[in-house]
Amino acid sequence: MAASAATATAAAVGAGEVISVHTLEQWTMQIEEANAAKKLVVVDFTASWCGPCRIMAPVFADLAKKFPNAVFLKVDVDELKSIAEQFSVEAMPTFLFMKEGDVKDRVVGAIKEELTNKVGLHAAQ
Repeated sequence: MAASAATATAAAVGAGEVISVHTLEQWTMQIEEANAAKKLVVVDFTASWCGPCRIMAPVFADLAKKFPNAVFLKVDVDELKSIAEQFSVEAMPTFLFMKEGDVKDRVVGAIKEELTNKVGLHAAQ
């Protein structure tokens, strides 16, 4: 147990886990930190009432563990409407891939294979 605690301490905060973003300030901070580190950001635009979103949540969490060098953010579209509108999110779930502030790709819908493939593709770049 001590080894995993030391590993967790050494790792960046949030590495290997999904970070839920609840405020514009949190969003800005996470994006700025990821951009400064030139990390891939994968955003899960979700909603509490969305059944397919609940199905994809554990898949997204597993990807965060498999790709600790990327930043995995979860945004509730009802909670942060302005962010969803900024990125033209019209269906849930929508997964957005960003690097250094630019949107590189997106997956719309609960398509596990496409999400997994695109995370692998963009994380390798």
